[in-house]
Amino acid sequence: MYFAAVVLTILSGLFYAAGNHQLGPFSSDVCRYGGMFCDSPHYVLVGAIIAAAWGKFVSIR
Repeated sequence: MYFAAVVLTILSGLFYAAGNHQLGPFSSDVCRYGGMFCDSPHYVLVGAIIAAAWGKFVSIR
């Protein structure tokens, strides 16, 4: 789950940058396929936080 949390955190940053047109021509391609996430990248970040919390909850140590 930690891997999923890291991937979702990176995707959140990617969607944030694409939503603010900071990736150049790549921004339009990203926002074409993930338009809702370009408008609200915090949805993906909340998913990352939930995945990290779940990973911490189920880890056995």
